[in-house]
Amino acid sequence: MPNEINLEDLRDIQSKVTGVLDPLGFENYPFKIGWYNDHVLPAFKLDYAYDTLGFIIISTPNMFEQAFKPFIQRIDCSSTKLDLVDECMRQQFHLLMQAFPNQAMECIHDFELHHSRRPKVLVQTAGHVAGAAYYYQRSDVLNDPWTPDTRIYGVSVHPKYGGWFALRGVAIFPDTLVPDLSRIFPPDIISDNAQRIELLERYNNNWRDWSFRDIIPPATRYSEEQKLYFLTPPKDRVKLLTEMKESQVH
Repeated sequence: MPNEINLEDLRDIQSKVTGVLDPLGFENYPFKIGWYNDHVLPAFKLDYAYDTLGFIIISTPNMFEQAFKPFIQRIDCSSTKLDLVDECMRQQFHLLMQAFPNQAMECIHDFELHHSRRPKVLVQTAGHVAGAAYYYQRSDVLNDPWTPDTRIYGVSVHPKYGGWFALRGVAIFPDTLVPDLSRIFPPDIISDNAQRIELLERYNNNWRDWSFRDIIPPATRYSEEQKLYFLTPPKDRVKLLTEMKESQVH
């Protein structure tokens, strides 16, 4: 039977979530699953009560140094065919679950797919309804310049990090209801229509040059080492990982 909690109890839960994830370079934002379900098509709705507590988890630029590099030190990177960032995220979310041994928790990662290849959760929508980062979409543009058949993907912008962050997944407390939680809307920091068009153009057509991430001046960016890692094709990362591990030893 789901249990309703008050805002003080919620603060206690969030404090524990923050205590686990903040030292690893993550931020968390609570939301009601119903808020998310209100914004997605039926195929993407999550099967929980409206007031069920969820957290969107984002990685900040510090995650690479504080979580990923320590993670690769503990594993053999020489032959794995797995995406090591994804594997690192699995480990961090597992640590979070261990912090709540007496509470049910379910985690859904941004990279998880159903057999149909449909994402299990739309993290950009979750980030928007939680107030973490504004999800700019074609529908946010007036008199857009694209033809009707042009597919324009939306992009989230964080008020502090701009585009230098990632939405990593959601942590859901299926037995915990937060009826008193008030919706906090994400800051609309790209209010100029022309700038919104520029953002979506950059993201859809030139995302590899990183420029969309600087649509606002960020507080901090990815390190050059982190950028190099993400730009390197997965099949070519073994040498880079080896060098990273050796540099940490010395």
